[in-house]
Amino acid sequence: MSKLPGWLGTLGAELTRLGERLDERRAESEAEDDPLPADPPATEDTAPGKPAAKDDPAVDQVPAPPTYAPSVAARPDPVAAIPWGMRVAAEAGWRLLVLAGTLWVLMRVISAVQLVVLAFVAALLVTALLQPTVARLRSYGLPRGLATAVTAVSGFIIMGLVGWFVVWQVMDNIDTLSDKVTKGIDDLKNWLLDSPFHVTDKQINDVAKNLSDTVGTNTEAITSAGLQGVTVMVEFMTGALLAMFSTLFLLYDGKRIWQWVLKLVPAQARPGVAGAGPRAWRTLTAYVRGTVIVALIDAIFIGLGIYFLDVPMAVPLAVFIFLFAFIPLVGAVVSGALAVVVALVTEGVFTALMVLIVVLAVQQIEGHILQPFILGRAVRVHPLAVVLSVAAGGMIAGIGGAVVAVPLVAVTNTVVGYLRTYGQEESRRHSPPPHGATALDAAPTPAPGSPPEDSDDEAAPRTS
Repeated sequence: MSKLPGWLGTLGAELTRLGERLDERRAESEAEDDPLPADPPATEDTAPGKPAAKDDPAVDQVPAPPTYAPSVAARPDPVAAIPWGMRVAAEAGWRLLVLAGTLWVLMRVISAVQLVVLAFVAALLVTALLQPTVARLRSYGLPRGLATAVTAVSGFIIMGLVGWFVVWQVMDNIDTLSDKVTKGIDDLKNWLLDSPFHVTDKQINDVAKNLSDTVGTNTEAITSAGLQGVTVMVEFMTGALLAMFSTLFLLYDGKRIWQWVLKLVPAQARPGVAGAGPRAWRTLTAYVRGTVIVALIDAIFIGLGIYFLDVPMAVPLAVFIFLFAFIPLVGAVVSGALAVVVALVTEGVFTALMVLIVVLAVQQIEGHILQPFILGRAVRVHPLAVVLSVAAGGMIAGIGGAVVAVPLVAVTNTVVGYLRTYGQEESRRHSPPPHGATALDAAPTPAPGSPPEDSDDEAAPRTS
């Protein structure tokens, strides 16, 4: 028991020293973590130019500052890291995707209501053809309703009479045509047997048998095609009625319809669209009237040539040539080929060659003289644009699409050209007036030989 107080005293002393060591280490760690202390006030020992005392604790605790600060490069903005060309391509790319999506949706909507769209476009074409007649009748003093009724009824009666005359000619000459076709096939067979192509009778009979077998095996397909033809005729009659009613309303109330369409356009773009509309209508009118005149000339001269060559059904073939003339490029080839084939089957090779010469001559005159003279510069479209537009229209909407493709391209060309010029004039009108050296550069240069200005006031450029 006598040793217990000494042992306790030793333990207390050791704990005291351990606590002092912990306090010293805590103070050292806090001194390392704390920022550099402010400079102490200058004293005699720490005055400028006098070295610090060796026993000063601040010398041991505060390290000397580094001679340079390390520079850390900041990360660039991701937008700035992308090259300029890639950014431009991306901006143009997503805008093109939006336009492509819009066009795709628009084409889907048009294909869903294709009959209505084609009927309305046909009404626009007929209205462009008949509207000058309505304007002329109104200039003679007729009311708008009476002028519209007279023009529309007269136009529909003329088209109906032409259609009835064509059907009558076909039905009247169908027997003669059948006999001539049979005789022409026999003549063609004899010509092939005597020709230098060394065609034998067995080969001709094999071809005829293959044709007969093909017709026999595809009887169901031919029947379904006939039923589909009935459906097409019903759709055609429906579209014709829609086009007739649309034509009547466009002739009678076209101005109000155009004003209503302008209200759907945003206010900022309304002046430009209002100026482009009449120019587009003049282009469409010039195209339709010029195409009708050219088609009529083609039908008359080719029809006369076919008639004088004693080819049967000259009048129906002439009407067919007139209708197919509304399809640029393709229509002339198809109608001319049909006339040549009919002449070959009914009258022989020599008559077919003469018909081919007549068709080619008339088409050359049309392409180099009639179209540039009648259509003029108002609807001039590049031949490549004509080919591509006809092909695209035919793929999208068949014959109707091929008919409306070229006038649509012509109208679009007129509208885009006017809007571009209108935009340039608007930007020039709202731009600030030139001044200083710019005003001197913008001042009009006098023409050579013009008399000099007399006074300085007259020579000063006008900036207003």
